[in-house]
Amino acid sequence: MKTVCIYCASSELIRKSFFLATDELAKNLVAAGYQIAYGGGSRGLMGQLAESTLQSGGKIIGVIPRFMCEEEWNHNGLSELILVDTMHERKAMLAQMADAVVALPGGCGTMEELMEIITWKKLGIFTKPIVILNIEGYFDELLLMLKKAVSENFMRPEHQSMWQVVDRSDKVVEAITTALQWNSADRRWAVM
Repeated sequence: MKTVCIYCASSELIRKSFFLATDELAKNLVAAGYQIAYGGGSRGLMGQLAESTLQSGGKIIGVIPRFMCEEEWNHNGLSELILVDTMHERKAMLAQMADAVVALPGGCGTMEELMEIITWKKLGIFTKPIVILNIEGYFDELLLMLKKAVSENFMRPEHQSMWQVVDRSDKVVEAITTALQWNSADRRWAVM
């Protein structure tokens, strides 16, 4: 079974539309035969993702640092919960498990995860599809910044094919399956 890693937020103070899109995403991924891996949280979009996946009969694996479990931030009903020591281990394990990555709206943690996986793809460390789910234009400014990185010669135009952007949850599975193939040899474009 293929695994989709989802980056998402733990805030519960966000727009309802983000929760609805997360619910739809989980259902679509389960229906398409994917299992889900994520950060193991129980609140916000993380909690919605877990609940929707489980209610749809899907498998969801959480990877979470021990200190977060001590704070009781973890979801207790997951198919599997893997405890790690550090945030770095969490991100590395999620990337290793992933056949694709999807980024939902989120804060600093989500942005950091997304930028790191894009960097890993640029370096040929991670070569799988990356999909940015741009619900209600949430990522518009970030996408402009990435375009500016190209126009200012910090990245090559080819790098813009490392990720796909969709605006609705029902477009994610197609974006994963039609993503441009990337391989470790593409690191030749990493240095300008």
